[in-house]
Amino acid sequence: QVQLVESGGGLVQAGESLRLSCAASGSISTFNTMGWYRQAPGKQRALVASMSSGRRTNYSDSVKGRFTISRDNARKTVYLQMDSLKPEDTAVYYCNVRWDYPTARNYWGQGTQVTVSS
Repeated sequence: QVQLVESGGGLVQAGESLRLSCAASGSISTFNTMGWYRQAPGKQRALVASMSSGRRTNYSDSVKGRFTISRDNARKTVYLQMDSLKPEDTAVYYCNVRWDYPTARNYWGQGTQVTVSS
């Protein structure tokens, strides 16, 4: 069973930075995608950024140029560096890992709150 443990959320002012971390435990496929999603009150969960094991990245348009995703495969950890934070970035951020081979799997972390005050 795969578990994802997130850390790094908190309360910051607009313009400040935060770094989220997510460590995976258990057996995960070599060919996987790790990423971050967020869910604000009254809204659906949506992709923020993801990175494949081949280091291909995908960012939401709303965070391009401000957020940077990275990963350490040896530590099975994914990071999200969030700079120039805005109040609209306020949400619960969820870590995700998924793969299709050899058997499709999709796992979520418990979520970490990020609050940006104006």
